[in-house]
Parts: sequence; C-alpha cells; structure tokens
Amino acid sequence: MNQTKIIAVISVICAAVASSSVNAATIPAGASLTVSTVSLVTSQSVVGRSFEAKLAQDVSVKGNILLKAGTKVFGKIVSSRANSRKSGPLSLELASIEVNGHKIPVKTNSMEPHGPPQTARQAQYGHTAGTTVVNPGTKLQFQLLQPVTL
Repeated sequence: MNQTKIIAVISVICAAVASSSVNAATIPAGASLTVSTVSLVTSQSVVGRSFEAKLAQDVSVKGNILLKAGTKVFGKIVSSRANSRKSGPLSLELASIEVNGHKIPVKTNSMEPHGPPQTARQAQYGHTAGTTVVNPGTKLQFQLLQPVTL
C-alpha cells in the first residue's frame, strides 16, 4: 500500500470514530427516570422476575432530549414476599433501557412501591388485603446510580 492510500484509510477510520463519538450521549448518575408500568407486579412475584415499563417523560441532558417518553424500560424484582423464608417488602429496580432495538444495561436505586396492600382479585373488587399490587400504568421514579452511555 502506498502512503497516500494509508493516509486515506486512516482518515476514514478517524472520521468514523469522530462521528460515533458525536452521536454518543451520556445520562449522568443521579438523573431521575420516571416510568409507567406496563406489566402487573405484585409482592407475590418471584425475586429476579422482570417487568416491563415505559418512560413516562423525556430524559434530557443540557436541553437535549436523549430518551423520549414511551421508550421501553425493563426492571426486575429485587425483593418480595414470594419466598416465605426470605420474605420482604416489594422492591424494584430498573435493569435496562431499549434503544434502537438494543437493551442498554442500567443501574438504579431500588424502590418500594406504595399503595394499599391488596391481592389482584381483591383489587378488581375494591378490597384490600396483604399483597402489594402495582397495576399497569402506575408511575414509579428511579435514580441512576451510574452514568449511562447511549
């Protein structure tokens, strides 16, 4: 390869790297993510089970919208009452955000959804009992513990 071709190849590689860096964006640690649940989640759900949600509002950094409301988000149950030996309050955290068909891992705080404890069947009839139910459409707020590069 002659020197002109080598310089041309290096120029193309540098341009590709520069353009991918321009398109990359980072959401800083501490940013709030407000989601609306899509899946039904209860305190009887098994720890580790995932649930689906969507962003309830745009996520912006310095005036630039990085994630639009409606973006798919996936969370997991970190504690529940499903195991009678290690029973605890219902606790959830986010695990990933879907961007352009790819799941990007995220690390958030865990949160305990509040509301009247009830079973799914009792919730349909307006009664309360001992199970916490997070119905689809419930808004939950999480904080990023680590920055996320999109």
